[in-house]
Amino acid sequence: MAATSPAARPITGRFVLITTIAFFAVVITVNMVMMRLAITTLPGTEVDSAYSASLAYQREIVAARQQNERGWQVQAHIDRRPDGAAAVAIEARDHAGAPLTGMNFLARLERPTDRRADRTIEVTAADPGSFHGHADGVLAGQWDLVIEGDADGRRMFLSKNRIVLN
Repeated sequence: MAATSPAARPITGRFVLITTIAFFAVVITVNMVMMRLAITTLPGTEVDSAYSASLAYQREIVAARQQNERGWQVQAHIDRRPDGAAAVAIEARDHAGAPLTGMNFLARLERPTDRRADRTIEVTAADPGSFHGHADGVLAGQWDLVIEGDADGRRMFLSKNRIVLN
């Protein structure tokens, strides 16, 4: 009894062309999918335009020095409830300890890894030198709490602190 083996198909030019095209099509498709996921999930930028940010850098240094010279004491406390609501309380005093009046404060929660998750907190004055705000849909994790205070349309105070909300 002789065993017969099936005849092996010869490798032709058509087979090589089809497998080469299929290989590169798979590689290009995977690269495009990974590139799309990388761009949409983690933009990785701190500012929209590095050029504009570099032009404003000197103004930021001057504003930081002026803020230091004022000697204001601004303290913020933020609480996150299990339902995702967050409340922020800001106490602002001048260098002598008197409450700051005539100021408007704005607070933002910025996600360090994803700008799309940022939340703006509308802050209103409760008492002289005391401000309160509220935001919904705040997830647990690391955030940057950014507090800006302005008077007469001019920014007088800026603070950015990394916090962890549970």
